[in-house]
Amino acid sequence: MTRTEHVEIEGTPLVATLVPGGEIGLLALHGSNEGGTAELADLVARRCGATSLVFTQPGAREPVHIPSPRMAADHCALLREFLKRVSLTVSLHGHMRPETPHTIFLGGGNRAAARILAEALAAGAPQFPAVADLTAIPAALRGVHPRNPVNLTRLGGVQVELPLLARTRGGTDIPPGPVADALTAGVEALGRAAPERGAGNRATDHDGAADA
Repeated sequence: MTRTEHVEIEGTPLVATLVPGGEIGLLALHGSNEGGTAELADLVARRCGATSLVFTQPGAREPVHIPSPRMAADHCALLREFLKRVSLTVSLHGHMRPETPHTIFLGGGNRAAARILAEALAAGAPQFPAVADLTAIPAALRGVHPRNPVNLTRLGGVQVELPLLARTRGGTDIPPGPVADALTAGVEALGRAAPERGAGNRATDHDGAADA
């Protein structure tokens, strides 16, 4: 059953929407800032029977971008439920790097899971190269801060930074089919992976400025 919560974080009113499902979680922290991420989280979660949690700022002319580590608000009941229910998180974000308009960066603390998603994206959406090597990901997009919600579930997770072309289509927030299909395949593969494989190769970064 879909549930919503009105919550204020750092003075910004947001709406959190949780759709409970399985132990893999799809997260969109900046659904109103980064077009297509909320829609993609919802679509992939429904296809896979996963849990999804999306934050939006309905009616905001200029949505506020709260850095991910500061979105880990203890007073948000639906975030607490998400983190309790989910074992591994796939957090969807958007980037606007003009030098890499087609590149998908796969950060987050669970490096084994990042490689699984990279394989799925390479197979299903090769027009969007997937980079899973942390050293090749811009520092601000690595998503490895320990307070980033993507890293707060039992097995941590993967921060998926999508360029505009990989999350919108024809001026709308409808994600391109190949990306949705490839991420669906990747999330399904994560669900099949052994827990010890999913938990391997953790990475953390204590620089709060280096997290989207």
